[in-house]
Amino acid sequence: MTTYKIPISVLVVIHTPDLQVLMLERAANPGFWQSVTGSLDAENEPLVQTAIREVGEETGLDAHAAGHILRDWKQSASYDIYYEWKHRFAPGVEQNLEHVFSLEIPSPVRVTLSPREHISQMWLPYPEAAAKVFSPTNRDAILALPQRVKN
Repeated sequence: MTTYKIPISVLVVIHTPDLQVLMLERAANPGFWQSVTGSLDAENEPLVQTAIREVGEETGLDAHAAGHILRDWKQSASYDIYYEWKHRFAPGVEQNLEHVFSLEIPSPVRVTLSPREHISQMWLPYPEAAAKVFSPTNRDAILALPQRVKN
């Protein structure tokens, strides 16, 4: 039996207080840089749990560690699933609904990559990070950081 991905996902922009953003290079698509992303494991999985799980799986970071601030932006966007990933979804599924989160950590750290997902990492100032990502929704989230994280 084929198990397809659920077309509901999270995007977690990991950043520092001075808006340095963690960028991850996809293993399956070298040159494609992104923030942490991932789909729900079950239809009833809470979005915040998906965000916490994906951060841990893709970076080894604990979203609940002291000094870390996980923010649910309560914002989502639908986008057309990229051709190279359509095979992961049930036939006829054309769109994904992505929910945005951010995770503020005190300073840039070297993260533990999941080798099947990412091959490289870098920290960039948010305007440079926004220019580097391939996804328009990821770009828009990074560019919104100054407004979203101000106290």
